[in-house]
This record gives sequence, C-alpha cells and structure tokens, in this order.
Amino acid sequence: MALIPVFVSLLFYQRFLLALAAFIVAGVSDGLDGLLARRFHQQSPLGRILDPIADKMMLVTSFVVLSMKGVYPVPIPKHLPIPFWVTITVISRDVFILVGAAAIYMVTGFRSFQPSLPGKISTLLQIFAVATVILAAQTRVGTGYYLPTIYTSVFAFTLFSGLHYVFFVSRLLTKSGDNIPLQ
Repeated sequence: MALIPVFVSLLFYQRFLLALAAFIVAGVSDGLDGLLARRFHQQSPLGRILDPIADKMMLVTSFVVLSMKGVYPVPIPKHLPIPFWVTITVISRDVFILVGAAAIYMVTGFRSFQPSLPGKISTLLQIFAVATVILAAQTRVGTGYYLPTIYTSVFAFTLFSGLHYVFFVSRLLTKSGDNIPLQ
C-alpha cells in the first residue's frame, strides 16, 4: 500500500519506467510477503484481510489513473488512456464482490470465500494490462494494434469472473445451506 502514492506520483510526472518499476516492486514484495508468511506460519487474520485489499487498491488505482488523459504525454498515443468502460468494469466487479461477500457474511456468517481460477486469470490480465499500458505510454510503438485486444480481454475476463463468482458462491451456499446458521 505504501507504494501506491509513489506509483501515482511517478505516473503524473510521466516517469513511466520508474512507475512500472514501482508497480513490479509492489507486486513482488506482496508475493514474497505472502510466501514468507505461509512458509514461517506467520499468517494472521488481519493479514488475510489486508493483503487482498492492498492488491485491489493498487489495481483499481492503476486503472483509474491510467484512464486519465493528463498522465500521458502530448500528443497522446493511440488508444490511450484506458477506456472508461474497462476501468468501470474492473471497479464494479470488485465492489460487487466485496459488497456481496459482506452481505453474505452479515446474513449467514459464511466467510470461506476463496479466489476462483477465472478470478485469478482476470487479475493476471489486469496486471498485464497495466504493465502494457505503462510501456505503451513510454514507447508509443504499435499501440493501435495490441491495446484494443488487451482492453477487450480485460473487460471480457473481468465480466466473466464476476459472473462466475455469483454462480460459484450461490452453488456453495446452496450446498452448505444446512450448515450455515442464519444470524
């Protein structure tokens, strides 16, 4: 979380390679933190909550900032900034999942939510998209060829993973309905 303001500042000052480096460092340090916590049995309930929140904060912030024309050099490279419809899909899915999980927890006490494979693929595509957009802002090479495909892929997988989550959770709740006490 501490690197988010650094990352955003670097984008606003159009230091794209340094911003990409901050994005990568944030991702690698997050992965190492989780790996070390599991390896040395140092996991905590607070860490289990904060880790995915920090991940989502970085991705959502990335999409929001990279959707602003003001972070790109003039003239703005073709197919930049990230289209609003992509950013709003990424944000909406995360808000929908968070609100849905909170509501289910408040009503049933159920909290055994696990990331799904489509959700993981969607997150990987979002990370790839952010890195690619940052590189496109720096290099400006061929953005008309690959960025529309990346945007469409992020949109489609984000939407699919959100729908998958709805069906997955409803099936899970139906299967364990007898075991879930209503509050």
